[in-house]
Amino acid sequence: MSEELDDKPFPIATRFRGFLPVVIDVETGGFQSRTDAILEIAASFVDFNDEGELILTETLDYQVEPFPGANLEPSALEFTGIDPDHPGRNAKKEVIVFGELLKAVRQKVKDAGCSRAILVGHNAHFDLGFVLAGAERGNIRRNPFHPFSVIDTASLSGLAFGQTVLAKACDAAGLSFNNREAHSAAYDTEMTARLFCSIVNRWQALGGWQWPAEPDDE
Repeated sequence: MSEELDDKPFPIATRFRGFLPVVIDVETGGFQSRTDAILEIAASFVDFNDEGELILTETLDYQVEPFPGANLEPSALEFTGIDPDHPGRNAKKEVIVFGELLKAVRQKVKDAGCSRAILVGHNAHFDLGFVLAGAERGNIRRNPFHPFSVIDTASLSGLAFGQTVLAKACDAAGLSFNNREAHSAAYDTEMTARLFCSIVNRWQALGGWQWPAEPDDE
């Protein structure tokens, strides 16, 4: 590790098997990743503070133009409340969004001293499918995300709190959830990130995974 990473008391590179957890949420025009449009995508980054607690540090949020020929299901648009043609969306082409986003993730992986990123999401394989499809359409060869492994907060919160719906899991974790803000990629990503941090921190506090002892403490 670099001197900068050596100076961190709780380096994230030592926690998740060398993977960097990156929380992702996509809002889409349907359920089929290869045919349905990505309309919004957001990524939240997490890191450990000086007390060894996992915290949300930054969120990137993009409005996305449907790729040429993309399917848009009316029921999906009604569910998310997204109007793809709204003049205020300030959407970018999908290929530009994925170029910028995955470049940012690669830099975060490098800065953290990790080997690659692992997608964290609520029902994470849904989001991973759209990320992989978007990267493939953009001919992005250096996708930093693991191609099949994920961390799913729906499963984790079902174990920790007996809830699998994001809003109910957040409420059970003591995180205030605003249903009027839901189905915005940025909001859902940040709430998923806070839920993930809460579960990781509670598990550690309850005597689960512990940071390795310093040599002087052994």
